[in-house]
Amino acid sequence: MATSTTKAPAGGEPSGPPPKTDGEGTARRRGALLHRLDVRGAPYAFVAPFFVVFAAFSFYPLVYTSWISLHRVELATLDVMEWVAFDNYVDLWNDSRFWNALANTLTIGVISTVPQLLMALGLAHLLNYRMRASLFFRVASLVPYATSVAAAALVFTMIFERDFGMINWALGAVGVDPVDWEADKWPAQVAISTIVIWRWTGYNALLYLAAMQAIPAERYEAAAIDGASRWKQFTHVTVPGIRSTIVFTIVLSTIGATQLFGEPLIFGQGPNGVTGGADNQYQTLGLLLYEEGWKNYQMGRSATVAWAMFLLLVLVFVAQRLIKRLRSRTS
Repeated sequence: MATSTTKAPAGGEPSGPPPKTDGEGTARRRGALLHRLDVRGAPYAFVAPFFVVFAAFSFYPLVYTSWISLHRVELATLDVMEWVAFDNYVDLWNDSRFWNALANTLTIGVISTVPQLLMALGLAHLLNYRMRASLFFRVASLVPYATSVAAAALVFTMIFERDFGMINWALGAVGVDPVDWEADKWPAQVAISTIVIWRWTGYNALLYLAAMQAIPAERYEAAAIDGASRWKQFTHVTVPGIRSTIVFTIVLSTIGATQLFGEPLIFGQGPNGVTGGADNQYQTLGLLLYEEGWKNYQMGRSATVAWAMFLLLVLVFVAQRLIKRLRSRTS
């Protein structure tokens, strides 16, 4: 009986790859699995720290605050809660102090935000031009933002002091009677808004400056060739080019105005003035929250004010989105 034999190629080398062992196949499958896990899981691993911190310091406090707002809780006995459902919200709706604080928050927000953003836009436009010591001016614009709110509020409190303040001294030099900046409603709100404007104008100006420097120079060259003045270049090239940044600063300033606390607190001479003046003439929602929780010891009502502030911001953002959608449809 004849048997067939396979001839080896010349040189004695076997043809084809060597057979795979079980160990090599397992290693390759494991390597492919690790590669897929790395490609698919690495993005989630990178963003996981953010979500862990967000869940611990933002989401959980938000949920827990909503739960507290449905109870009657005192600061001294946080472990004792009495279920009251939505009674705290009904009481807050009928509380004149809440509506007064809401009105003060809105007026101070408008008085401080509108001039602040307009001044920041003009300052950024000036810093965008080539000038000597431009780096110095850019860094100097951040100094107020780097200053603590306590230091800034204390200095401005002395400046707006009724009897020995610099502002009343300057007014007296031109024959104007001194103003009681803390006792009167509108002077107090203007003084507090001045502190906010001084602290945040430079910060917003640098945001606008960064956005302006991202605008292609060809747009300005084309506008100059068409005979556009610098004002027209600013209104027709610069402002449309940084529109998204302007919207961002408006949102950021709205959040800051809603949470305004440090400036009116220190302007009212510390914890004894947390009511926002003798007649609550500059009491904000932040001060009302602090007063309910740490002066009246009613943490349930304090949590209710916090949720009212949150819902107010949600309402503002929904209104902004609706206005933007309507404008996009009409344009």
